[in-house]
Amino acid sequence: MITRARARFVRISPRKTRQVIKLIKDKNVIEALALLDSIEKKSALYIKRVLKSAVADAEKKARLKPGELYISKILADGGPMWKRYRAASMGRATMIRRRTCHITVELDKR
Repeated sequence: MITRARARFVRISPRKTRQVIKLIKDKNVIEALALLDSIEKKSALYIKRVLKSAVADAEKKARLKPGELYISKILADGGPMWKRYRAASMGRATMIRRRTCHITVELDKR
């Protein structure tokens, strides 16, 4: 592991985030960024931000160019849920769970 970047408490479910993660895992950083540009999902925006942060950290600390790096590990773990209630029929209330996730990206040298 050369660098690691995290985005915590992102307001999107981990399940939706993992759909995008599957597409870019073990790819070159430049390819991954190009793929994330073409994917029309909200989670792609957050993953792209974290990936750019990890690349900037690698350039600053290890003095590596983005072409030399690949995504060695990328995770979307579940964060805390926001619990809200919504009115239901017959005077009941049902719980709405607004899920959050923690996105972790680790880069390594190819």
